[in-house]
Amino acid sequence: MHDGKILLVKRGSEPGKGKWSIPGGLVELGETVKETVVREVKEETGLDVDVRNLIDVVDNLETDGKGKLRYHFIIIDFLASLKQGSLKAESDIVEAKWVPLTRVEKLNLTGTFREFFERNRQTLQRASDRGATS
Repeated sequence: MHDGKILLVKRGSEPGKGKWSIPGGLVELGETVKETVVREVKEETGLDVDVRNLIDVVDNLETDGKGKLRYHFIIIDFLASLKQGSLKAESDIVEAKWVPLTRVEKLNLTGTFREFFERNRQTLQRASDRGATS
């Protein structure tokens, strides 16, 4: 987050292709989850961030049309603040932008991000109000 806005990316690949979410990706062998956040944000958006605190942990189980499990991700969401950089869509992202918290739900969001946002909207708003994200 930065200046009361949340960084969202439009995914270029599955799961969630064409939908908006926060930057993220897979943990590499030997990497901490906080190191993963820093690396993934940099790879996807060109931005450097400081990882602050844990906000939420979510299981994401997605099935194919026949009910067979396709993906099982454990999503660990952290609050992070902008250090430096110029925003640009990179890696498997087709678009990246800063979105005011009041406009987030108007976008075509991934299901897991929509649920995360609904559950944590007040936490994000309080962090923004305190200036912890600028």
